[in-house]
Amino acid sequence: MNDKGLVTVTGASGFIALHTIRDLLEQGYSVRGTVRDMGRVDGLATSLSRHCDVTNLSFVQANLNEDTGWADAMSDADYLMHMASPLPAEAPKDENELIIPARDGALRAIRAAIDAGVKRIVMTSSIAAVSGGHDKSKSLNESHWSDTTKDIGAYQKSKTIAERAAWDLINALSDGEKPEFAVINPGFVLGPVIDADTSASHEIVRRLMAREVPGLPNIGFSLVDVRDVASAHVTALTHPDAPGNRYICVAEAMSFREMARLLQSHLETQGYKIPQRPVPDWLVHFLALFSPTFQLVVTRLGPATKFDTSQVRQHFGWMPMPMAQSITETADSMMAHKIA
Repeated sequence: MNDKGLVTVTGASGFIALHTIRDLLEQGYSVRGTVRDMGRVDGLATSLSRHCDVTNLSFVQANLNEDTGWADAMSDADYLMHMASPLPAEAPKDENELIIPARDGALRAIRAAIDAGVKRIVMTSSIAAVSGGHDKSKSLNESHWSDTTKDIGAYQKSKTIAERAAWDLINALSDGEKPEFAVINPGFVLGPVIDADTSASHEIVRRLMAREVPGLPNIGFSLVDVRDVASAHVTALTHPDAPGNRYICVAEAMSFREMARLLQSHLETQGYKIPQRPVPDWLVHFLALFSPTFQLVVTRLGPATKFDTSQVRQHFGWMPMPMAQSITETADSMMAHKIA
């Protein structure tokens, strides 16, 4: 084990998790990643080895829906980075398909970490646990929570319920048994892929590149690059200001149409023709009567929600990269991995 200690990272095959694992290894930590399928381990290690030394990387099997494996995952660990959570490309028919594993999986991982006596837990949440049900004209900060009494969608509800359950568990402990706890709330995460297994967040870029989008609805995204999200997680692991805090990580807002124009400018010399035709709001509402995909789009119509990111900037000195750079590098990496 390296001098900086052992970090257990749940959901190690995830997009944000892979970038975070790379940063942890580069900074001298040992990492134990949890995966549902041990058959993926060799491929993950090979992908990471192209970017960093994986000598101090290991894996263990653990599933959000099962009790087995979590004690082994946390044995002798100094820190827990809980990043595993379901992220769908489309809204599920039953919201509990997301809510139950998100909430119960978080509690399983955190309880195992408490039993193992870890120093600090950093949990990956989302702005989905902040913005749901709020007026988009208001700027939101870490004091805001999504309103689960409203029809905010299964994903937003799952992230909110899971994060609240985690805080409730931690806050119910006595000072003597309570580990330090912090939460990262990223926006819509883009950035280069480390392996060919992309995140649901990459679908927006892939579908534009593949011309699977018939037109561009009027929706805005609160964006952030994965490398800046990983950096915030690693900083939160030891920063003295982190315990007891949530950190919203959003770099900038950009509309779907702005993203399409940027991709067209970047890719036109390589033969790509990115869709540019706008889709009016009334048509999105009509199509939502028949399509689960458009039902999800309806909830996002209009400009992106505004977020106050002063806390992460002031505490961590966090300075995210421009999203134009992130989006073009996302497209380049997807071409390199033959994803789009």
